[in-house]
Amino acid sequence: MKDHPLGLVAGAGQFPLLCAKAAKRRGRRVVAIAHRGETDSSLSKEVDQIEWVHLGQLGRLIKILKKAGASEAIFAGSITKTRMFRDARPDLRAIKLWGALKNRLDDGILRAVADEIEGEGIQILPSTILLKELLVPPGVLTRRSPSKSQWKDIRFGWRLAKDLGRLDIGQCVVVKDRAVLAVEAIEGTDNTIVRGGQLGGRGAVVIKVCKPRQDIRFDLPSIGTRSIQKMAQVKASVLAVEVGRTLFFDRDSTIDLANRSGIAIVGIDSDGDYLGE
Repeated sequence: MKDHPLGLVAGAGQFPLLCAKAAKRRGRRVVAIAHRGETDSSLSKEVDQIEWVHLGQLGRLIKILKKAGASEAIFAGSITKTRMFRDARPDLRAIKLWGALKNRLDDGILRAVADEIEGEGIQILPSTILLKELLVPPGVLTRRSPSKSQWKDIRFGWRLAKDLGRLDIGQCVVVKDRAVLAVEAIEGTDNTIVRGGQLGGRGAVVIKVCKPRQDIRFDLPSIGTRSIQKMAQVKASVLAVEVGRTLFFDRDSTIDLANRSGIAIVGIDSDGDYLGE
């Protein structure tokens, strides 16, 4: 509803800032819930109202959105998952929700949080609703294409990454010569790339996919210059990501960096159709 402010539950990275700017271009007022230790403080310049919370303050988050009159909200930006075990400060509502969870896997936690917010009359919108142009297009996006052997690695790793995602463990695998070097868990994609690249050396292939049952309202996989920097650091050669279900930040500068680093970036259809030279 355009006459109501849009709630922006903000994590780290540039995505919350891009979402806020896109909302303003559409004439929406934005009230942001920023997370201490995660959200970029410059977000305050892009929104009409910003409130800072600690990770786990679910009751406070809902109270802020309701007081502001928000009837819709989006989740944007990442949260360092290991912080759940270090410095989260759950309030009573979060503690109750946490205790009711059957497991503490990513999708289960996020869906439960979204259900709590929606139960208060605030609809959670897809994170990409304002920025569909950020989604990865199909095909080879760099000057360099994967070699025949690397296409075989993409095919091999793609199925494994989808199985990993189906279990709601992670979104990324690193392979070489049809052997698995690393799979993503709570440590995140960057650490997975470095670990796999260090084990496999030059020529490693990184595959990052959307989970088969991914809730597109939040936690879509993303790539950007940092992904390529980490790959270049360990001499990995190919980054294969899912078309239309992966966010691509700083596209031009990322492709330029990949070209200069001799890294191929390729967008693969969700059903695996684009799996050849």
